[in-house]
Amino acid sequence: MENIVKVLEFGSSEEKIKILETLDKTDNPEILEKIILKLDDDDIKVRGEAFSSLVLNKNKISNFLVQNLNSTSKNVRGFAALVLANRNETSSIPKIAKLANDERSMVRSCAIGALGYLKAKEKKEIFLDSTADSNIEVRKSALHAIINLKFPISEERIKEISKDADSELLKMLSKLKKK
Repeated sequence: MENIVKVLEFGSSEEKIKILETLDKTDNPEILEKIILKLDDDDIKVRGEAFSSLVLNKNKISNFLVQNLNSTSKNVRGFAALVLANRNETSSIPKIAKLANDERSMVRSCAIGALGYLKAKEKKEIFLDSTADSNIEVRKSALHAIINLKFPISEERIKEISKDADSELLKMLSKLKKK
């Protein structure tokens, strides 16, 4: 175990990935924390492998993930929300919902995506409010959820969202049910 921790902290990207590939069954709290910290690794491949390891882990690790929704790292906050969604951890919806107002747009976008994936229909207001977010990716995440959850949206709101929309956002808007 000591060797695993050392590799995760100081190893090369290749070494980290090799170790992470073997850790999808661990329930060791110290190792789980190290895996979660790898969601903020400099190497995107290491982040991806950490993500996979956490999603595939069949143990009860939700509490570790939920605790990390408060991480100082935007990557850990955002990706922990997505891991929880991919694990279908519906009990984490209230905690993920708090990230919809995060200072970082990447975290807001992940949170909205996670809530949409978890079909959190009770968070309809968050999705609707997020269509007016200053960040276009957050608006896209919100619209994606609204479309998938089949929420009706007013013509007025559609006009509002259309203002500085790119082609992808306009295409999404054309799929909306108007009320």
